Amino acid sequence: MKIISHRGNLIGQDISWENHPDYIKAAVSVGFDVEIDVWYISGALFLGHDSPQYSINKNFLKDLPLWCHAKNIEALEYMVNSKLHCFWHETDKVVLTSKNYLWTFKNNILTSNSICVLPELQLDVSYDNAYGICTDYPIKYKQLLDIL
Repeated sequence: MKIISHRGNLIGQDISWENHPDYIKAAVSVGFDVEIDVWYISGALFLGHDSPQYSINKNFLKDLPLWCHAKNIEALEYMVNSKLHCFWHETDKVVLTSKNYLWTFKNNILTSNSICVLPELQLDVSYDNAYGICTDYPIKYKQLLDIL
């Protein structure tokens, strides 16, 4: 099962560090893919959830195992044209990523191609048949899966 760190978090949400390039690299260095929030404004790339905070370059997006959440339509267009793994959503229950995974939100049906987003916020979720999960607690989930 693929375990994806949500915004670089490893042992719980840390809003002050989320989407920071060093935080993302730390999560990758211990073996996780990372979901990040990407903005494209006036020809420049940025990371940040509610607003563009951290300037990055295209190589950052190409060189790491990332699931890029486009935060504006310009970011989506840029990443699709650059063949980066990305997706866009507003209030959708499920969205298709550019690599054909089903990015699946709370309490929706999961398939063998689904990523269960934030299973820790769901009651009685069974993600056994899903391709993976995206979580603020990837270390906890990896430990649980290693036990099973």
